[in-house]
Amino acid sequence: MSENDHQSFGLFQKFLSNNRIFKNREVLRHSYRPQILPHRRPQIDAVASILAPALKNETPSNILIYGKTGTGKTACVRYVGAELEKVATGAGTRCRVVHLNCEVIDTQYRVLAQIAKGLEDLDATPSDKSRAHIPMTGWPTDQVYAELKNQLEKTGGVLVIVLDEIDKLVKKSGDETLYNLTRINSDLRGAKVSMIGISNDLRFTDFLDPRVLSSLSEEEIVFPPYNAPQLCDILSQRAQMAFVENSLDEGVIPLCAAFAAQEHGDARRALDLLRVSGELADRENAEKVGERHVRMALEKIETDSMIECISTLPTQSKVVLYSMLLLDQMDKKIFTSGEVTRVYREVSRTVNIDPLTHRRITDLISELSMLGVINSRVVSKGRYGRTKEMWFDTNTKKIQEVLAKDPRLSEERLAQVDLNRLKASFR
Repeated sequence: MSENDHQSFGLFQKFLSNNRIFKNREVLRHSYRPQILPHRRPQIDAVASILAPALKNETPSNILIYGKTGTGKTACVRYVGAELEKVATGAGTRCRVVHLNCEVIDTQYRVLAQIAKGLEDLDATPSDKSRAHIPMTGWPTDQVYAELKNQLEKTGGVLVIVLDEIDKLVKKSGDETLYNLTRINSDLRGAKVSMIGISNDLRFTDFLDPRVLSSLSEEEIVFPPYNAPQLCDILSQRAQMAFVENSLDEGVIPLCAAFAAQEHGDARRALDLLRVSGELADRENAEKVGERHVRMALEKIETDSMIECISTLPTQSKVVLYSMLLLDQMDKKIFTSGEVTRVYREVSRTVNIDPLTHRRITDLISELSMLGVINSRVVSKGRYGRTKEMWFDTNTKKIQEVLAKDPRLSEERLAQVDLNRLKASFR
């Protein structure tokens, strides 16, 4: 690299000159799809066997796929879908796979419009010919549905619709979309439609009409969580492509796998840990990624996710959480829901919001505990009944900094809370 090149990189030069750790860090991203998916051959074969009739221009059964986050559901379905389209092209049959993320596309109109958009083959349509186009808003839903049917008839063949995070669509818009899509085959003559629903919420089917559920879940596949040895294999496969040779200490991959397996067997979590460990080692110009970097990465990821979680809480939940922080500042390291309620009432008066009932406050405390912001346990007080005890096991200073960004919970406003009077009330 010439002297001029060095000068042009300026500020970034010292960060770009160190190539001792990463060879290709993109391999550790969730979006990367490897050619081989370790420990998912039974699930891949199951999906492939159900979709195989599409290659004979027959309608495959609808599939409902369950599994916790990071268990390879989406990666397997995308892999099988890509293989199906490839084999269909070679065999001279027409199979298309349209993949929708229902966390983003969460209304019936948008789902139908996006499916129609996925059917468009712009390369095969001459530029001087008119193209059917459904706008993302503005049409009556029945018109969108009719146009989609027309496009399906025109293209023919088999269409596989993958609805990822299908539970988000059902909770936001109900099951009307699924009802229409599961019955669309009865309105078609020259085309066939199959659906794959992917969800990490096993209970979302409670929201479905029994008729929709029976049509949608003709076949069900469950993806179990990965265990620590399986996560080791996944990380080893990615590490060979992602890291420079001999840049990882021997214990790094097993430790990342162990931390991820302790929680939910989440491969995404394991990959994030390995990537962030490498980034931390890279930034400090270390020779190798060590176990120390993995522990630092774990703390960083937990802190970052905690900050995002707290910053998006509703105001009432933030006030309840701030009340707990005040108790912690008063040297009450373990506190009860009754004590939180007493402090909450004082804080809510200061920030001028309507106070909630004790029962509602208890519900919000349970939500904070479920999110991992606080720890809680129910203890028996003998003849006085049971109560919930809570405590923090994370850095409360970080939590306070995040809460202070909310205008209602700014330091100036909360300085009006009389801590001395509160302390006296607990003696």
